[in-house]
Amino acid sequence: MPNITIDGIEFEAEEGWTVLEVARFLGLEIPTFCYNDGLSPWGGCRLCVVEIGEGENTKLVSSCTYPVQEGLKIRTASKKVVNARKVLIELLLASCPLSKTIQDLAAKLGVTRTRFKPDWEDCVYCGLCVRICDEQMGAKAIGFADRGGKLKITTPFDVKSDVCRTCGACMYICPACQLRCQGPEPPGVVCGGCYNSLQPTCTDYYDDYMCYEGLKGECGTCIREAPEDKSQQQTERKKK
Repeated sequence: MPNITIDGIEFEAEEGWTVLEVARFLGLEIPTFCYNDGLSPWGGCRLCVVEIGEGENTKLVSSCTYPVQEGLKIRTASKKVVNARKVLIELLLASCPLSKTIQDLAAKLGVTRTRFKPDWEDCVYCGLCVRICDEQMGAKAIGFADRGGKLKITTPFDVKSDVCRTCGACMYICPACQLRCQGPEPPGVVCGGCYNSLQPTCTDYYDDYMCYEGLKGECGTCIREAPEDKSQQQTERKKK
């Protein structure tokens, strides 16, 4: 079994586990969007990115598809990771602002704006509907078609599928169909109604979140001043 280090925790992982599975086993929260426990991992949204490696030789990988390896060093909430996730949330918001799932993720991660032109679409191409139709319902009634700006999810040849049982599984799992957020109004994109104002402040002074509360979105912002300033103040108080 491979020995790895994740957020400073040394752990002997099970063979074949992914980084996301290890993190969840240890209670480390990594946000996901296109991942579902009952379906095969796809890594399409990239929201579950983590940073692996050391020093300058680090890279971002999708934790839901990356298998653990001997000696692997993982950071689940470095500045690089947090910034990447926020950009990805901005892209998702611009694609489908009315998705309650996306708006909740934005509120949790502290995203208050998007720098991308909103499309107001009803699909973010997470592939959940395609996978549940194939892997759980055994129908394969829908799939991806075309590429680039013409990409869409549809039935073969855009005609009614003979194998579709109208079970509704695709709508049940769709993050754009599950719940609709009524907060954003054009031209605005971010609702902000559920925004968590207690965002982690430790990354202002450190390279990573300093505790698991930042990952959970329940941070109490205990670090409000530079660590060196705080230690200096304590020294001055002792002198007095």
